[in-house]
Amino acid sequence: MTHDTDPTQVEAPAEPAQAEQTAPQAEHPAEGDARILELENSVAEFKEKWLRAEAENHNLLARAKRDVEDARQYAVQKFARDVVEVAENLRRALASLPPAQEGEDSVLLKMREGIESTERSFLGILERHGIKSDDPAGKPFDANLHQAMAEQPSAEHTHGTVIQAWTPSWTLHGRLLKPAMVVVAKTP
Repeated sequence: MTHDTDPTQVEAPAEPAQAEQTAPQAEHPAEGDARILELENSVAEFKEKWLRAEAENHNLLARAKRDVEDARQYAVQKFARDVVEVAENLRRALASLPPAQEGEDSVLLKMREGIESTERSFLGILERHGIKSDDPAGKPFDANLHQAMAEQPSAEHTHGTVIQAWTPSWTLHGRLLKPAMVVVAKTP
């Protein structure tokens, strides 16, 4: 019989070899634990970096979206500032006409009606596009919306109240386009 088929010759179990493989680990268990701890710390560090990068990316996308929305909404700001001059000129044209009287010349009457109609239509168009005017007369002075052109002593008005507005304040979607030119009350 050959060695391979001899039933009396049975190989010894592989326990001593396994013991040799596990022996180094058993002798140095702290090395394995230290390596595991090191890897866990690396995982935690990478996870924190990833979460921060995700948060920064989210913030960047939100900021870009806001910037695009602002650009879309306020891109016409310079044009709108110029357009409100036309509205103010229509108001000046009406103010320069003599007061309406019974039996006045029909040309003057039609001119006044035409300018008033044009002004109403024009202001309506501006408002549909987010451009609004505000007459500050009688309101407290607000440096964010008004430009003081003069101060006038007044016993009738409290200190800091707008007595007269030469022009209204104009805003585009709530953002100031042009401040109101005002006269402010001061204590006599």
